[in-house]
Amino acid sequence: MAIHSNLIGTGELQPLIGRPGVRIVDCRFDLNDPLAGRRAYRARHIPGAVFADLDRDLSATVAPDTGRHPLPDARAFAEALGRFGINNSTDVVVYDADSGALAARTWWLLRWLGHERVRLLDGGYQQWTAERRPLASGDEIVTAARFSPRPRSERILTTKELVRNFDRIEELNLIDARDALRFRGEVEPIDPVAGHIPGTSNLPYTVSLRDDGTWKSRAELESLWADVLGTQKKTAWSVMCGSGVTACHLAISAMEVGYREPRLYVGSWSEWIRDSARPIGLGDALRTYPKAADMT
Repeated sequence: MAIHSNLIGTGELQPLIGRPGVRIVDCRFDLNDPLAGRRAYRARHIPGAVFADLDRDLSATVAPDTGRHPLPDARAFAEALGRFGINNSTDVVVYDADSGALAARTWWLLRWLGHERVRLLDGGYQQWTAERRPLASGDEIVTAARFSPRPRSERILTTKELVRNFDRIEELNLIDARDALRFRGEVEPIDPVAGHIPGTSNLPYTVSLRDDGTWKSRAELESLWADVLGTQKKTAWSVMCGSGVTACHLAISAMEVGYREPRLYVGSWSEWIRDSARPIGLGDALRTYPKAADMT
């Protein structure tokens, strides 16, 4: 599969099912019901897909000083990839039922370990089923493989670095992918503290999507990111969200039109608030982008 984009359409994926060297990964997950994704996978999934669990496979165990989805140990995640039948030359396609909001985490983790042959299914499971494409049920049996990790620590932004450089935080161009109401602190359905990190900007990941959950055109994304980061596509920037998951969606969006890959604040908001001494902002950010300001 030639890699020209971080996205793949349903029509392009279907002929690849069952082809050697291609692995599809189902990343469906429900924060309110952690077992729902696996149940949904066993009931119906894209043929040949294996299931990756956000809590068990894509995150480490939560600790008192971490966010809700800590970065997994590189070796442990590499072993999980091997169980999925993924080696260092496998072409990988990831999907979920949330227009890529969760599958983007798998996309980022693979890139973090040095594997860039990975794409996100445009429109996800909902688009696949809307088009009445083939489905399978039960667990898929795959041949285990060996994945050799090459972690790229330069792609990670840590809480320690944020605290150390807090007086210059705006220089990090840290963009929060949560919806505007959560960012402003008006609602907080998941974490115990509402608000945002002072000096960060707000761009809900959903602004990259059409109403049906498919991705906007390149021209639309180009216009969006020119507003957010300007026209200098090598500008350094960073992304965050509630727990380091949906932030990865913003990375795909910008990279799709040629912007530099951002660093990911893996701990994100749920880690920042572990220490009550860390500053919290409420209300609008210094930079809240017009196209995102009223989205929830």
